Amino acid sequence: MNVAFKERKSSTRALDAIAEALLLPSGIDGIYARTASFEDIVNGLTSLISRNREPGAEVLRFPPVMSRRQLEKSGYLKSFPHFLGCVCCLDGDEAQIRGAVDRFEAGEDWTPGLSPADLVLSPAACYPVYPLAASRGDVPAEGLLFDVASDCFRREPSKDLDRLQSFRMREFVRMGTPEQIDDFRQRWMIRAQEIAAQLGLTWRIDHASDPFFGRGGKLMAVSQVEQALKFELLVPVRSAEEPTACMSFNNHRDHFGGAWNLRLAGGAVAHTGCVAFGIDRLALALFATHGIELPRWPTAVRKALGV
Repeated sequence: MNVAFKERKSSTRALDAIAEALLLPSGIDGIYARTASFEDIVNGLTSLISRNREPGAEVLRFPPVMSRRQLEKSGYLKSFPHFLGCVCCLDGDEAQIRGAVDRFEAGEDWTPGLSPADLVLSPAACYPVYPLAASRGDVPAEGLLFDVASDCFRREPSKDLDRLQSFRMREFVRMGTPEQIDDFRQRWMIRAQEIAAQLGLTWRIDHASDPFFGRGGKLMAVSQVEQALKFELLVPVRSAEEPTACMSFNNHRDHFGGAWNLRLAGGAVAHTGCVAFGIDRLALALFATHGIELPRWPTAVRKALGV
């Protein structure tokens, strides 16, 4: 599905102005302090998405860390090891920990004293929901629907404002039969365009693939496109030639169902799918489109966001 971009381009100068006014550098690429104006739009987007939540969705908010073993079982290391962030802690007895501190104070490298914890930084908001759902037993005939959100992390340092290492993700996750997943995704590909129109954005929806790791990952990406398992809503934040993915519509088929033994009542493996909203990217798209002065934004857009 393609919707042609209108003739509206974001300039480098406009993005520089956004960075200076709304996103303050931390000294690490892809990590920013966010100002009140930026957070006002984030809060408005959060409320708008909530108003579009379908009936019966269970609302869950996850912390920015999750079980390392759960992420391993979900297959993340096989597909995206290059993005993974692990939590490490000083371990050992008092003397060993004091030794690490002493090395730091002496100007030496203290990090060999770190050991991996049983936590990783969540790479997407949906990962913790699959083991949780599986622990409850069979998926009911009507399927399951979750509204999840989390601060997420992917190790891809970049100076581009639309590619952060730490970012916020909101997802609606559907579990059930293949037909239920297809219907859910098609429905949301239409509704997402209605939301984008409310926000005064220019967009198109197109086939996409995930950034799988290595040579084998290239084949996986080609297969994903050929099977139309992933679409993205693209907004020209940097340019119309290189638009930014602000929403995605994903059909996982039986990947998570198989990994977590998610079963339908008849014994078949459940399928899953999700629609994901990149909250920080959507906020950036709004500022890139409408400017950094909120009073000058279109009235309809401000009303939709409650600002």
